[in-house]
Amino acid sequence: MVTRVLTVSILAGLLAGLIVAALQHVTTTPLILKAETYEAALALKAPTLAAFDGEAKIILAHGPAGDTPGHDHAEWKPQDGLQRTLFTSAVTIATAIGFAALLLAGMIAAGQTIDQRSALVWGACGFLALGLAPAMGLAPELPGAASAALEQRQLWWLATAIATALGLFLFLRFEQPWLKLAAVVVILLPHIVGAPHPAAPESKVPAEVAAHFAALSLGIQAALWLATAFMVGVLWPWASRRAAMA
Repeated sequence: MVTRVLTVSILAGLLAGLIVAALQHVTTTPLILKAETYEAALALKAPTLAAFDGEAKIILAHGPAGDTPGHDHAEWKPQDGLQRTLFTSAVTIATAIGFAALLLAGMIAAGQTIDQRSALVWGACGFLALGLAPAMGLAPELPGAASAALEQRQLWWLATAIATALGLFLFLRFEQPWLKLAAVVVILLPHIVGAPHPAAPESKVPAEVAAHFAALSLGIQAALWLATAFMVGVLWPWASRRAAMA
């Protein structure tokens, strides 16, 4: 069983990841590159200012990496072009493999028959829980966007994903009205509390570009979930038949 789960997860993630990576290359990647040009242009315009208090040096604003004390070398990042495309595609494929493993683990634990229809339903729920619901409070962001502290955003995202997944499970698996009502309350609770946002929501990126990226990112994530779920629904019966014949 474990070998079958690993095999199907890797194959489904690889196939779905390759398809969606190609889609990313012509949709969200150009917007990220455009946003980085805005960020770089603003960084070049911002001077490096310093104030002195006795012997202590206080940095008020930082210039480009390498000009700031303690930063002798710029952070490494993939070069634009083939290297960046390969790294982005590898991350997308790894994410798809993780999605496939989550889907299989959840369906097996719930005693669900794994076929194309049921896998697509679970994939849609996965997108709702880990994609759409968190994005209602914390939309996908481009480089240079204003944001709250990373730890606060991670905590809210995790709480929202867990609450949405639990709420969907209760709502879809049980018929008692009070459980369905409780499921709705659980799903809404993180949004009632509210996501963390910066006090001054200023961004270096034009609003039109940011909105386009947020919409495309959600579409790409939905495609990744559904493509992965479809591959799981196709490959699991195939792997099961092979295991039965062995």
